[in-house]
Amino acid sequence: MFRSLLTLSVAALIGVASAHATVRTESGLTESAAGKSEVYRLNVPTEKDIATTEIRLVVPAGVAISRFQVLPGFTRTVTKNADGLVTEIVWTGSIAPMEYARFFFQATNPAAPGTLVWKVYQTYSDGSVVRWDDTDPATGPASKITLK
Repeated sequence: MFRSLLTLSVAALIGVASAHATVRTESGLTESAAGKSEVYRLNVPTEKDIATTEIRLVVPAGVAISRFQVLPGFTRTVTKNADGLVTEIVWTGSIAPMEYARFFFQATNPAAPGTLVWKVYQTYSDGSVVRWDDTDPATGPASKITLK
């Protein structure tokens, strides 16, 4: 009895921990090499009973994004700094309840080892915004990629 209750509790926690907007390498890793050209994926699940309508990704300093995979049904807007580097991406479209979308992009990592912190802001059709930016790490963790 205790063992099945423990298993059920762990399964519930794993589901909660993994159910948020995340940036990973194309193969799903949280680690990459400094200076490497990498394909990243932003995974965005809709966790409410209403649609996600906008996703805003803040690009960590030093990351050089070179291209995006097209995602039908979404419009992409990029913001660049004075050096021409992409600093922010906004995708608008619709991700229905119980669905998720993956946004792929190619980038070159900074040359120095460290941690990339990816901040994601998920807007729902009612105008509410869920912050995946470490403002409250317990409920809205930012994605992190370790560069070695």
